[in-house]
Amino acid sequence: MACTNCSTGTTDGVPKGCNNNGSCGTGSCNKLTVFDWLANMSLPSGQEPFDCVEVRFKNGRKEFFRNTEKLSLSIGDIVATEASPGHDVGIISLAGELVKIQMKKKAVDHLGELPKVYRKASQKDIDIWSTARNKEETIKVKAREIAIALKLEMKISDVEVQGDNSKVTFYYTANERVDFRQLIKDFAREFSTRIEMKQVGFRQEAARLGGIGSCGRELCCSTWLTDFRSVNTAAARYQQLSLNPQKLAGQCGKLKCCLNYELDTYLDALKDFPSMDTKLHTDKGTAVCQKVDIFKELMWFSYENQSALWHVLTVSQVKEILAENKQSRKIAAIEDYAVEITKEIEKNFQNAVGQDSLTRFDKPKGKPNKNKKRRKPATINKKNAPKKE
Repeated sequence: MACTNCSTGTTDGVPKGCNNNGSCGTGSCNKLTVFDWLANMSLPSGQEPFDCVEVRFKNGRKEFFRNTEKLSLSIGDIVATEASPGHDVGIISLAGELVKIQMKKKAVDHLGELPKVYRKASQKDIDIWSTARNKEETIKVKAREIAIALKLEMKISDVEVQGDNSKVTFYYTANERVDFRQLIKDFAREFSTRIEMKQVGFRQEAARLGGIGSCGRELCCSTWLTDFRSVNTAAARYQQLSLNPQKLAGQCGKLKCCLNYELDTYLDALKDFPSMDTKLHTDKGTAVCQKVDIFKELMWFSYENQSALWHVLTVSQVKEILAENKQSRKIAAIEDYAVEITKEIEKNFQNAVGQDSLTRFDKPKGKPNKNKKRRKPATINKKNAPKKE
């Protein structure tokens, strides 16, 4: 995920990079890029362009501003916007009629009171903004040292300095409530500016830091995922996954977001399955469900007094037995049904691994050829033989 500025101008094979850390002026460095599909369409006669714009700041923060000065703004322009206190500097991420749709999606009243865009950023504004962004890493390191000295159970994950260098926002994660009154005093004394603390979730922190998931690809939260839905262990149970915390947890320490991706498909497939609490009544005893294979539509049952011996049945066979039980009739044994399905499975089963030997790529060892003639021992020429003394 890089723009043309990041991928060109290499020196010794190392990309030059734009050093904007996700706020590239080209607007194509990150997942917050928006394609304006109305850009080439002209407005009907007599209609004025929408007077609100969407501005992107650091850490994925987006806010809406009113263009009261009727400036000619387009995606990628750097603007100075109203802030409290002073002003902030951001990049236009969306302009035009699509802003109205985005505001409706986020439940923002476009007729209400909104902060305004002051002007297009001048070179002086950009220089101050760049200087502020360059010192964020130093501030973050010093802030962590102060938090550790106060023995606070929190982690300062990122720092954002306002565009006019008048306020610093600290993003932190914590498991419990943190009393940081003394921390703010120390920060104000150390950095001589206004301090603001914002708590973020562990998923949002992982989205900003980025990384590679267990699938071998970039994290979804750092590339395209913008809304974080709650994930619980029930999603893993429905998908017949083992409840292993090391495998189900992502880099944020919470359950992986991808557990929700196929959950709806599994739930639709399970609608045709009898409940896991289903019991089959037979003359041999009561059988309970032990396992379900959603893709093959198979269910495994065992008798209550023989829990180690499982019998496989299809979903249609289970429904047939349940229909008999509903009419107060018992079948002889589930083995009668299990034998049929077992033969069918064995007939369709193909051992793909056993078709070829695992050592087929090994270099074969040569066998000695018994028919090969043995070499005769070398004979000494009597003429050249040494004489006996």
